[in-house]
Amino acid sequence: MIDSVIHPLPRLSICALLAGADWVEFRVVRDSTELSDSMLSKHSRALEDAGYLEVRKGAVGRRPRTWFRLTEQGRNAYRGHVAALRRMTGDVPADR
Repeated sequence: MIDSVIHPLPRLSICALLAGADWVEFRVVRDSTELSDSMLSKHSRALEDAGYLEVRKGAVGRRPRTWFRLTEQGRNAYRGHVAALRRMTGDVPADR
């Protein structure tokens, strides 16, 4: 089933990046998705509010840092969303 939280392209891009990773720093997500700081903050908040994203804040030396990772719920939602997109496009793996 298409997930309305994940479906907007910026959020899908964030989830795709985080799906195969543990904690990823804000700047890496920003640079990889080519989103501005404010847009990444907006979309990450929507994912966090849905329970799909966990946010950790801390510091490296004296510099504040933010890290993201998908929750188990977020990973499951992302996998389901991708599976729905594959079904819609006829790109269903042969083993299904």
